Amino acid sequence: MANQRMQAYYDVLHRTPKPISFDGKISEIFGENVFHMEVMREYLPSEAYKSMKKAIHDGTRLDRTMADQVASSMKDWAISKGATHYTHWFQPLTGATAEKHDAFFKPVGPGKAIERFDGDLLVQQEPDASSFPHGGIRNTFEARGYTAWDPSSPAFVIGKTLCIPTIFISYTGEALDYKMPLLRALHEVDSAAVAVCNYFDKNVNKVSATLGWEQEYFLVDKALYNARPDLMMTGRALFGHISAKGQQLDDHYFGSIPERVSAFMRDFETEAIRLGIPVTTRHNEVAPNQFECAPIFEECNLANDHNLLLMDLLEKIARKHDFRVLLHEKPFAGVNGSGKHNNWSLSTNTGVNLLAPGKNPKSNLQFLTFFVNTIKAIHDNSDLLRAAIAGAGNDHRLGANEAPPAIISAFIGSQLTSLLDKIEKNVKAGKMTPEDKTELKLNIGKIPQILLDNTDRNRTSPFAFTGNKFEFRAVGSSANCASAMIVLNTIMAKQLKTFKKEVDARIKKGDGKDEAILKELQKLIKESKKIRFEGNGYGEEWVKEAKKRGLSNLKDTPRALAVWGNKDFVKLFDEMNVLSPRELAARQEIEFENYIMKIQIEARVIGEMVQNFILPAAVNYQNKLMENVKGLIDVLGPKNGKVAAKAQIDVIERVSEHINKMKDLADEMRVARKKANNIADIEKRAIAYCDMVKVHFDAIRYNSDKLELLVDDEEWRLPKFREMLFTR
Repeated sequence: MANQRMQAYYDVLHRTPKPISFDGKISEIFGENVFHMEVMREYLPSEAYKSMKKAIHDGTRLDRTMADQVASSMKDWAISKGATHYTHWFQPLTGATAEKHDAFFKPVGPGKAIERFDGDLLVQQEPDASSFPHGGIRNTFEARGYTAWDPSSPAFVIGKTLCIPTIFISYTGEALDYKMPLLRALHEVDSAAVAVCNYFDKNVNKVSATLGWEQEYFLVDKALYNARPDLMMTGRALFGHISAKGQQLDDHYFGSIPERVSAFMRDFETEAIRLGIPVTTRHNEVAPNQFECAPIFEECNLANDHNLLLMDLLEKIARKHDFRVLLHEKPFAGVNGSGKHNNWSLSTNTGVNLLAPGKNPKSNLQFLTFFVNTIKAIHDNSDLLRAAIAGAGNDHRLGANEAPPAIISAFIGSQLTSLLDKIEKNVKAGKMTPEDKTELKLNIGKIPQILLDNTDRNRTSPFAFTGNKFEFRAVGSSANCASAMIVLNTIMAKQLKTFKKEVDARIKKGDGKDEAILKELQKLIKESKKIRFEGNGYGEEWVKEAKKRGLSNLKDTPRALAVWGNKDFVKLFDEMNVLSPRELAARQEIEFENYIMKIQIEARVIGEMVQNFILPAAVNYQNKLMENVKGLIDVLGPKNGKVAAKAQIDVIERVSEHINKMKDLADEMRVARKKANNIADIEKRAIAYCDMVKVHFDAIRYNSDKLELLVDDEEWRLPKFREMLFTR
């Protein structure tokens, strides 16, 4: 082959789909590798089983005796599945999961050994805390940290290893992961929501936040992937001209799934089902070689664990099919990027979805209570929600005519907007007359019918109501859902507690319960009105309108992350017992550092590819053209030769122009990076990387992409978009 790219392309063309490994009933293998309640019922003594149920439902601690029994039963079950090792599976602030495997095996004498796993090993372990991001909470020489078992998320077996979901905390007890603050936020929203639910139903004693995520991703053949240093190092193509055909015809969206991709999907879905991940949906997405999968709704903590597991499965199974998965938010310019829509709601122990209308005015008043309080929470904390989805990858996607803008707003539909307007107008400040109450109850009773006629979604809204849930559409595809869910459940808990306090005060002053609720809802509707937007979020008109309304437009990650330092938000997380000021400051520092590192890596890769891939290809082609021009002049003479070589000379000059511009820009970028590295303050350094370093990326790329169109196809070593996006 002429070069690495052509060899890679040749390898792809000779791929054949891998055979599907499982062809039975999916229902028969669901959860077979999970230590769930039915398995516990079989393996645990009766008293230990009851203790586990209580620990899962109420969050109570297991005593040592029970922990030993659970550990022993868990070990026996895992060994029956072929496991030889166990690990505490946790979510450090790297954005990925972490695990350290230990064998069940323990020598007990000469030539003798047993399988050992007791309660101490189940409940707590001690990984090295200083080697994970900690934001200054730990000194380098203070390495101790702890992982502690989370009984609410069941253990599972992957390969030969028993994986035990855990939290990760420092020696001083501070959270160093995503799971611990998520559990705290879920506890707070449970407590606050139960108190409000008791206005309507005294039987409610638990409210669970539910989450249904939709995971988008790209597939690229491994040969093409390995020939692209930018994909390997950063997860996105830093160079590459848009192919003539992209997604213009919308022919990939919901189209027939290619055979090789289908074989991959079936395999990873099978493994997901075995791990209890209820994946039910798969389809082609808008961009070529972009796909999506989605599960049934689950309790939020478990759903988050399952999403992280699935992302890991995608990577592993893709390799077996000679694919690489790209979870970056914007792997290819010119086509849609990837998100991870977080569909969120609240559900009671009595089986009621609190964001779904009921069959009568009473249940619909409960729906309105949680619906309006959600909008108010979004209104008061929109900057926090923006900060929760901030990241170097998501900056490329937000507002790019495919994803919601960086301006946070809520879409509820024209019919619900009309209903809220009526409530805002009709609720009286004084005592309500029977006629007022009857009219409001009639309007509230019509909510299910209203929603039946209001099924359109606003794909441009970052936070949209979709009939029985809110869809947080702005979350990036590579993100840990916990980041968004920590914020959303915390602000909802705070808002519900405030609502309960205000309603109780109205009741104490003499209002009836329903009147007090309606009057408080009326106040919240007025106060949160500016966050509601029903139009096109992609349009420039919305940017202007949002500015008039006083809504923030935090377009890049460093400005969004600065929000974590807002004293009101620091107080909010502290009061809600979700993140202490020290924990929040540590996370902000980690996020700034993560942003800097990602932009720094991209800058280094750009410099390397300019020097080692793009310039040599352009110069080689230029040399070929110059040899051709010399040959024409030798044969035809100087005058006629130059006339005959007019086109070649024009290309030589254009190639030279782009080479020089690109080289100069790469040098300027390198100098800017060195200056940014000398800035001590981490927030200012992050802003410098955004404003001084990253600004060179598109200009360098522009010149490279022009060269890609000029240079001989066989000289160009980097696989092109048409190959990566359309070769399956």
